Amino acid sequence: AIDLGFDFAAASESNIRQGGLFDALGDAPGSSTQEPELPRVAPWGVKEQLGFEKAALGFYLSGHLFDEARREVRQFVRRQLVEVVEGRETVLLAGIVSDLRIINGQRGRLALFRLDDKTAVLDARAEEALIQRHRQLLKDDELVIVMARAMPDRFSGGLQLNVTQVMDLPTARCRFGKYLRVATGAHPPEVRRLLAEFPPRRESTELGEVALGLGIRLQIERLHDGVGAHAQLELGDEVRFFPSDAALASWVAQADDGRATVVYEA
Repeated sequence: AIDLGFDFAAASESNIRQGGLFDALGDAPGSSTQEPELPRVAPWGVKEQLGFEKAALGFYLSGHLFDEARREVRQFVRRQLVEVVEGRETVLLAGIVSDLRIINGQRGRLALFRLDDKTAVLDARAEEALIQRHRQLLKDDELVIVMARAMPDRFSGGLQLNVTQVMDLPTARCRFGKYLRVATGAHPPEVRRLLAEFPPRRESTELGEVALGLGIRLQIERLHDGVGAHAQLELGDEVRFFPSDAALASWVAQADDGRATVVYEA
């Protein structure tokens, strides 16, 4: 609405100037001060708003991109970046990618970036094989879950993460989640339709092609004459879906009182 605002301001200023000539005769012609109606637009999502804040100011103002996924991610990524220490052990970490750049190293291209989980910001690097395989993930403002080893950075004197694996949150749900628990009420979810709409994702690995998916358990609750009955129905291993954010939103919409949750600990 900025252009609309400028036009209204210019018209208002013009009316004020004209008013000086016509005060003695009453209202100035065309001197309406009715503000124009603002356009109706969808509100920004959290990620979009924070992205614009960072682009304009150089930092997030109203929150942090990691906040949106923190509660879920911390169920399987236990270690915060502030707790990382140098060692030979490969550890599971998560954060938001920033300041990504690709350089030519001695053994091919290198992705250099920063990983930020709000507790700390660490420099990280990934070699060309990971760049090629995860080019859609390794970009600024993306949430990634990584396997990495912390080693000394001879340039900064701090730590640098040598990243060996990268995955997005839906893939991590498949790897670390046990199942999706869906509460069912008087109107059970349309399981067949949701499975068809969000089938397992096929992915090529060093061991061949695998199907990434998450199992489902229906939590059935019934109340009759003050007596409650509860049961949990585990659908077979072949009944799996890919837990993207859109898929989870669809299950939540179909679940009783929106109770559809990825379970990480049995």
